[in-house]
Amino acid sequence: QVQLVESGGGLVQPGGSLRLSCAASGSMFMITVMGWYRQAPGKERELVATLTESGTIDYSGSVKDRFTISRDNAKNSVYLQMNNLKPEDTAVYYCYTRAWRALQFYDFWGQGTQVTVSS
Repeated sequence: QVQLVESGGGLVQPGGSLRLSCAASGSMFMITVMGWYRQAPGKERELVATLTESGTIDYSGSVKDRFTISRDNAKNSVYLQMNNLKPEDTAVYYCYTRAWRALQFYDFWGQGTQVTVSS
């Protein structure tokens, strides 16, 4: 198993910033893709951003130019810097990783951290 521990959510005013962090732990797995998804009330979970171990980044169009994903491969950690937050960014944010072991890939999710953008 790979365990993902998130931190950094909270309440922020529109136009404000937050930084999410996620650390992965779990022996015998090779971490490949790391990233973030989010789920707003009444909506399906959606991609926010992902980053491969080689540096390829994928952003949702709604957050591009406002959010920045980064990772520290040595620490198996991924970060999401969120700037110019909007009320529509309000959601539970989930850390995600795809890990490899014994010729198979496995998907793992964090417990989620609430981000609320409101005045």
